[in-house]
Amino acid sequence: MKKKQAAIIGAGIAGLASAIRLRAQGHDVSVFEANNYPGGKLTAFEKMGYRFDMGPSLFTMPHLVEDLFKVAKKPIHSYFKYKKKKNICTYFFEDGTYFEAPAEQKEFAKKAAKTFDISEKELANYLNQSKKKYDLTAPLFLEKSLHKTSTYLSKKTLKAAINIGVLDLNKSLSALNEKTFRDPRLVQFFNRFATYNGSSPYKTPGIMSMIPHLEQHYGTYFPVGGMHQITLCLFNLAKDIGVKFEFNSPVDEIITQDNRTTGLLVNQKRIQADLVISNADIVPTYRRLLPKHKAPERTLSQPRSSSALIFYWGIKKTFPQLDLHNIFFSKDYQKEFEHIFEKQSVYDDPTIYLNISSKDAPKDAPKGCENWFTMINVPNNTGQDWDTVIERSRTKIIDKLSRLLKQDITELIEQESILDPRTIESKTQSYQGALYGASSNNKFAAFLRHPNFKSNLQNLYFCGGSVHPGGGIPLCLLSGKIVADLIEKDE
Repeated sequence: MKKKQAAIIGAGIAGLASAIRLRAQGHDVSVFEANNYPGGKLTAFEKMGYRFDMGPSLFTMPHLVEDLFKVAKKPIHSYFKYKKKKNICTYFFEDGTYFEAPAEQKEFAKKAAKTFDISEKELANYLNQSKKKYDLTAPLFLEKSLHKTSTYLSKKTLKAAINIGVLDLNKSLSALNEKTFRDPRLVQFFNRFATYNGSSPYKTPGIMSMIPHLEQHYGTYFPVGGMHQITLCLFNLAKDIGVKFEFNSPVDEIITQDNRTTGLLVNQKRIQADLVISNADIVPTYRRLLPKHKAPERTLSQPRSSSALIFYWGIKKTFPQLDLHNIFFSKDYQKEFEHIFEKQSVYDDPTIYLNISSKDAPKDAPKGCENWFTMINVPNNTGQDWDTVIERSRTKIIDKLSRLLKQDITELIEQESILDPRTIESKTQSYQGALYGASSNNKFAAFLRHPNFKSNLQNLYFCGGSVHPGGGIPLCLLSGKIVADLIEKDE
């Protein structure tokens, strides 16, 4: 393959993955990042002796990280270590139900059958269907470009088409779960997987019931040193194989000539490039970086995913009943999601996602203390009064946690930092602070995501959570692979 100059906009996870793969193909690769650090949403900070992972808190499908070390021909153990979790998460329901979900599928079914109104066989059948949906669709929807004819000319695509009836495309995830489970707690439990791509279980199609398979089959893991180690290991790997990084270097424009890209304008300096890969959100990519080119308005106008409001709390106590990952469910899940996707600003009883990395990494908090990543789902940023939302949400969260944990936590908070949709948008350029780009609230959402290439502009490619195949660490890593494969095929 002829060596080319590749310029990547953004050092998020997808940008790092693309950089490693393109460098392994023999290209000269430079990454231009507006911030002074890599990782995008997957970063960290320290304050008053507490260390916090700022963004994603669950690590699944580690083989996608391992693949990058294989293509780079470097030993992963020299850069990155992680351990499998015995329990995925601890769940707290308003009726007092307390459920630690085992990672191993048979053990999960056995324990869940003792806690909820269901048999082991019924749970096993649901999870087997989850696996079938994933196996049928992953080669089409996740691993290749949806926008190339060659993707559809395969036996796997034909098999998926023949079995389209089992994919539950014509009913919502919640409707599927309500039909499957008698116990409303289990409906809520499996509905929560819609949050993995920032969608509503009452709108996203039933095919999303394949998401539990990712936890039960591949397992869940915690990197030694915290989630930020995923960013650091890929950043160090990229540097070691020759990728160049330019931080504090916001891109002003993607330079084009006729029907091809020729480089970037960075800090008002022209950078020549044969290949340009944008890891920036697709909306600002068109609005700011491609102002001379017609934007795909139908794609850019798709409803955005949910966002998040996160309180990073230093807690002056340890709570033995809490795990690394904990979820405190709301009473009325449907009302919660109506609130999020109707852009209402405040909901009185949110589901709380509480992650405590100091459970597995004691150095993340002072002795006898815990670092709490306390998150609720909120609407994306469309001009709400976020200061009021933060104040009211904080009160509701503290009240709920204090009640369910049977201790007032107000005086235990000795350190507090806050991340809201406004700061998510300003720090990561994610349009409206949406965590996953467009939502997946209809069965055509996958096809309406922007392709990983631009058909009328040669040598321009796209990766990251706002384009195909979607948001979250695994899908961002896959988008980097899709881009590298497209470039190799185009060459």
